[in-house]
Amino acid sequence: MTFDLVTQDPHTKARAGVVHTDHGTIETPIFMPVGTAGTVKAVQQRDLKDDIQAQIILGNTYHLYLRPGLEVLSKAGGLHKFNGWDKPILTDSGGYQVYSLSGTRKIKEEGVKFRSHIDGSQHLFSPEGVMDIQRTIGADIIMAFDECTPWPCEYDYASRSLDMTHRWLKRCIQRFDSTEGHYGYSQTLFPIVQGSTFKDLRVKSAEFIAEQGREGNAIGGLSVGEPAEMMYEMTEIVCDILPQDKPRYLMGVGTPANILENIALGVDMFDCVMPTRNARNGMLFTTQGIMNISNKKWADDFEPIDAELGGYVSTFYSRAYVRHLFHSKEMLGPQIASIHNLSFYLWLVKQAREQILAGTFREWKEKMVKQVMTRL
Repeated sequence: MTFDLVTQDPHTKARAGVVHTDHGTIETPIFMPVGTAGTVKAVQQRDLKDDIQAQIILGNTYHLYLRPGLEVLSKAGGLHKFNGWDKPILTDSGGYQVYSLSGTRKIKEEGVKFRSHIDGSQHLFSPEGVMDIQRTIGADIIMAFDECTPWPCEYDYASRSLDMTHRWLKRCIQRFDSTEGHYGYSQTLFPIVQGSTFKDLRVKSAEFIAEQGREGNAIGGLSVGEPAEMMYEMTEIVCDILPQDKPRYLMGVGTPANILENIALGVDMFDCVMPTRNARNGMLFTTQGIMNISNKKWADDFEPIDAELGGYVSTFYSRAYVRHLFHSKEMLGPQIASIHNLSFYLWLVKQAREQILAGTFREWKEKMVKQVMTRL
């Protein structure tokens, strides 16, 4: 994988770049739809390509390891062949899922022992094992195995966890560099900066990660409940240390406003379940603001969901019809809403890129943060 930094905004730290992988190029800043179990929920690959115009999607190591399992994925020729997505894929390390299973896992130097949420069977995720699993899945970008600390978090715990994450990273790198990419495609390893919301720990981690000299870097452990201003403070500290010539991926973020503010701080890549999860609950993000499609005010509104956004779903279906689908509990409602919300997120980062290239990002961002978070 390589990264070309095309330009930097003159008034902020926002950047426009291009990531090159064996499965295609990715124009940054970019939002990556989350495909936890080998699918972006309720969305077909054709819609991801044609309507949403996704350039890269995520797979989830923990879920794919448990089901369908590595034997099936290997026989299929990797996740790309299994789900029919021929553009880049990024897999997380499973660290976040293990973090969220706090009641059924034990963290030790060796790795993490956990029980499957499916059948209660016991498993071990080690740094080496997680590298092998992600190799087998076949993602273009794979993540180092780390511990995602909760928020709030005691300083001593965050510090001990960080040191272990760094030791795990060394083991990840050693295993990754001693193995080959699967299925005839090269793979890239991203280390993850941790350190909770403690400035000195974030600096320590960012410096350690920068020293590893990998092709890209990630920022983890944010968007776990801390105030947005704290997230921005930590992101800025880390982005100022991570190399300029490598893409920076902020994991699990976030609202449209979060994305715009973090682009301004120098982040290139984002992912979040928010657009699809909120879509299934009837919350639609639009170019003019946020709609709760279940509200009565949309019952006889026959305007398209979002005429300005473009795309088939957002301009074909009316607000009244989508509201009717949700009230009737028809599965088409969440499908339409999911495609629409992801289309909006991809539109937002594409607009941000155009503004960065034009040198007008700062003024546009200040206006858009207010506009897209307005409740309609």
